[in-house]
Amino acid sequence: MAEGAERNSRDSHGQRRGVKHYAGETIGGGSIIVRQCGTKIHAGKNVGQGRDFTLYAKVAGVVEFVNRLNKKFVNVNPVKSK
Repeated sequence: MAEGAERNSRDSHGQRRGVKHYAGETIGGGSIIVRQCGTKIHAGKNVGQGRDFTLYAKVAGVVEFVNRLNKKFVNVNPVKSK
C-alpha cells in the first residue's frame, strides 16, 4: 500500500450549478433561474443578479432566453393577471 493514500482519499460535493428553470416555464417572483460561476448568462428584463452571480426573477412570469450582442440573456415576461 502506498504511503499517504489515506490522506488523499476525499472529494468535495458538487455545487449544484446550472439552469433551474427553462424557457417557457412559469415561475414566481424571487425564484432562482440560473446558478452560475461568473456571468455566462446575463440578467435581462425583470431579472436580478445576486452577488454570487445567481439570476433570479423579480416578478412572476414566463422565462425566456435570448441571444443579443453575442451574449445570452434571460428575461421574465410578466403574466397578465385577470
